[in-house]
Amino acid sequence: MKNTTQRQYLHDVTKRSLGEIFLAFIRAESFSGILLFFCAVCAMIVANSSLSESYFWLWHENFGFSFGEHFYGFRLHDWINDVLMALFFLMVGLEIKREVLFGDLNGLKKAAFPVIGALGGMVVPALIYFILNANTNSWHGFGIPMATDIAFALGVILLLGKRVPMALKVFLVTLAVADDLGAVIVIATAYPSPEGLHLVWLFCAVAVVGVLIVLNRLGIRHLAVYLGLGVILWFCVHHSGIHATIAAVMLAFCIPVKPKLQSQDFVKLLDELPQTFKNIDKNERKNILLTHQQVKIVEALAKDSINVQNPLLRLEHALQPICAFFVMPIFAFANAGVDIRGEIDFRIDHIMLGVFLGLVVGKPIGILCFSFLCEKFRIAARPAGISWGHIFGAGVLAGIGFTMSIFVSNLAFEDLNAQNVAKVAILLASSVAGIVGALVLFVIDRVGQRKDT
Repeated sequence: MKNTTQRQYLHDVTKRSLGEIFLAFIRAESFSGILLFFCAVCAMIVANSSLSESYFWLWHENFGFSFGEHFYGFRLHDWINDVLMALFFLMVGLEIKREVLFGDLNGLKKAAFPVIGALGGMVVPALIYFILNANTNSWHGFGIPMATDIAFALGVILLLGKRVPMALKVFLVTLAVADDLGAVIVIATAYPSPEGLHLVWLFCAVAVVGVLIVLNRLGIRHLAVYLGLGVILWFCVHHSGIHATIAAVMLAFCIPVKPKLQSQDFVKLLDELPQTFKNIDKNERKNILLTHQQVKIVEALAKDSINVQNPLLRLEHALQPICAFFVMPIFAFANAGVDIRGEIDFRIDHIMLGVFLGLVVGKPIGILCFSFLCEKFRIAARPAGISWGHIFGAGVLAGIGFTMSIFVSNLAFEDLNAQNVAKVAILLASSVAGIVGALVLFVIDRVGQRKDT
């Protein structure tokens, strides 16, 4: 009987430990990158299997409803790339605003080093691609190798653990945020709708943004109001000829920063709470039902605990798991699948070479050179504890384009063959950049350890 009890106890402990380990793994920042990679691999496998026809048919199916003779909706592929990805761009916009106001992009001196590095990581890859594809029909794909996928890049760094200095992680995250801002500007300006701009809808979008700014100035803090107007803004931008996801970034910049209830006021409320919960009579402690007064206090506390939170951070934290575990994996599965068994002309202009060299070679060279010039001209200095080898390694990892690069490739090319060539180049370049970047940082850490000994 005793042995049975002990075995049951060990089983429960092991089961609980494995569950806790699994939950910790799911919550880890590196997991989103691993999940993204898994979905991309699954997409490639399915696209090259007997399910290939069903896979590609699925994304082109219309999803919506009909009213009379009119259909209201989009293809499933458009729901993912235009609607779901708007949530991703909303989170990107919130991250950019947070970093500009409170983070490492707050102030010219603090932001200069990673921003200038990010600028090099965009300009050099774009130049490499443009030079290789000048005077061809594919020249406008220059925006593809400019992007960095922070989920993948940060995932690789986090997997390396203590081999990478914390300052380098901060540098890469800040660089990626600045890179995202650059990507948003490129998408908004370089890839308008082939049908051109519709000024009436553009004017309506500007009017909605104006209303959002006024609401912010008036101190309106209800996120539901902003999100409701955000839907209207998305609709206007979608019909204006600018890619609809830009509406999400514009909305993010209008989300309030100041909470409805200040922290000091909330602390004061906590201190002034009646002693109802603190000095419960011993005879009442067995009573599991709350009194009417206690219920009112709990409800007031719950409301104030929301009001004291920063609306921007509250929305960002709510979107983070949705984007990491739902939006981006679905986007990867819907867009990374390329049937390489078919007739793909990899010789079409120099798309393959331009994207690959732009990400694998252009990114590290651009980030390293621009960062070096930044310090050489005393604009800003490297963060303490980071060597030029670390900067180069981070630059190589920044060559993991994936999500944003695939997104831009869909905008840059209408031709399916050109899209497929670009996607294969992105997947290949991102894989090489991840492996080489991890090896570079690993070797730098080993060399540093030997010097110390």
